[in-house]
Amino acid sequence: MPLTNITGIARSEGDPKVERKGPSSLTGADQLARALGWFSVGLGLAELIAPGRLARTLGLDGKEGLIRAYGARELASAVPTLSIDKSVGLAARIGGDALDLATLAGALHRDNPKWRNAAVATALVAGITLLDVAAFKGVKAAHAREPGADRDYSDRSGLPRGAQASRGLARKDFDIPPDYNAEGRVADALPAPALQA
Repeated sequence: MPLTNITGIARSEGDPKVERKGPSSLTGADQLARALGWFSVGLGLAELIAPGRLARTLGLDGKEGLIRAYGARELASAVPTLSIDKSVGLAARIGGDALDLATLAGALHRDNPKWRNAAVATALVAGITLLDVAAFKGVKAAHAREPGADRDYSDRSGLPRGAQASRGLARKDFDIPPDYNAEGRVADALPAPALQA
């Protein structure tokens, strides 16, 4: 039965132990995109669960349905932002930020008793917009490839201690008989009839 650890990787009993992890392939822009994706999840849930409270806090009474729709939009943009297609999700977030700023602009008048809250929210959304744009540009630059260019994985071996140090480890751990020589071929020690058959 597979066991799942806190990293989300399914592991079964008897699987080899991970001695050390290699360097992360995530760039700073990827990590920022991931953080913004989780921010979208949190904000989207808040907008879906408590649109009335948000509307009252910002002086946007009567716009609860719109805030709830914005929550669904946030969750929808979080999915690609947290996936491989980060740039798609980030572009959706930037478009959503423009809608948020336009909505908040309607609350920035002196007749609104909560205009100060709306001003703070507008400043926060403007700051998040700058982070979204920076993450979008960074992700596009980090993952840009010329058309037809192949990725080069020649420097990866999958063996953290190197190939030579890894030879024979499975035999030791699982009591596998030494039927293979250093080159990985069947040893010449097998009986002659077995080789002819």
